[in-house]
Amino acid sequence: MKETNNKHIWIEAEEWAEGEWNVEDANLDVIVTLSDRSKWIASFFTYKNIQTLREKNVKTGECMKGGYLWSSDMFLIDIASRERIYEVIDFLIENDEFESVFTRYSDEDVEDDYLYPEAFFKMSNE
Repeated sequence: MKETNNKHIWIEAEEWAEGEWNVEDANLDVIVTLSDRSKWIASFFTYKNIQTLREKNVKTGECMKGGYLWSSDMFLIDIASRERIYEVIDFLIENDEFESVFTRYSDEDVEDDYLYPEAFFKMSNE
């Protein structure tokens, strides 16, 4: 998989209220849709957020009082900024690691084409 230009990236934190996205202490879902209609998902956690979650769990008693932490599709990152997320995704694609990190979900349906830039899915046919 060496395709880097024909992708659409949705970052959960971009839907949050202004000021809620702390790029140094965050966990958020990222969905990458490629122009071949394949959809890939990973949950990005900053290193700092792992510690924040552990401290919270110790106080609340969750996860055996902070004894463990897990999340499906977890991927650790230093800073959860849009720029860094794009950079990491491009790196993973260029180094054939993308499919090992992201989990493939059901392909995007034709009915949802309106959610993407015009002719996005036609790019893979050219």
